[in-house]
Amino acid sequence: MKIKTKRLTLLAMYTTIALTIFVVESALPPLLPVPGVKLGLANIVTLWLILNGTWKDALCVLVMRIILGSIFAGQMVSFAYSLAGGLLCLMAMLLIHHLLGKEHIVITSVIGAIFHNIGQLLMAFVILQSFSVIAYLPVLFISGVAAGIFTGLCTKVTHKRMGQLMNLH
Repeated sequence: MKIKTKRLTLLAMYTTIALTIFVVESALPPLLPVPGVKLGLANIVTLWLILNGTWKDALCVLVMRIILGSIFAGQMVSFAYSLAGGLLCLMAMLLIHHLLGKEHIVITSVIGAIFHNIGQLLMAFVILQSFSVIAYLPVLFISGVAAGIFTGLCTKVTHKRMGQLMNLH
């Protein structure tokens, strides 16, 4: 498969934006004293690509962001958790977006955030071989809803503003 230069450049740009957001967010203190709870602001880029690109674009940027983010943030230990959560999140968001459309990007984001947390819990179960990780589910569900609303609203505003900018002549 031959990727055109313009598309490759755009994917690199989106990866850089997502990676920068991820690294900055990972340097911030945790929101709650619960492992895995964060806003997931880099997901704004994934949502943007769901709205304005293809599922392949979103997948490419997501996977590259996870690989590079794990290296740059020094969190290779969390690579498996991020990958499991990210892939499950993307699949859920693509399905919900297909069913509901662009108007419901906030709902798409919330479902994605919840499934991201479920993916991380499933990976934790596989790695730790313990059902005790299920105890995190209520906190991760609530934080996923809150984070999903926030990132969904950010994406919605960005999508609207970028649309306005691109219509200016």
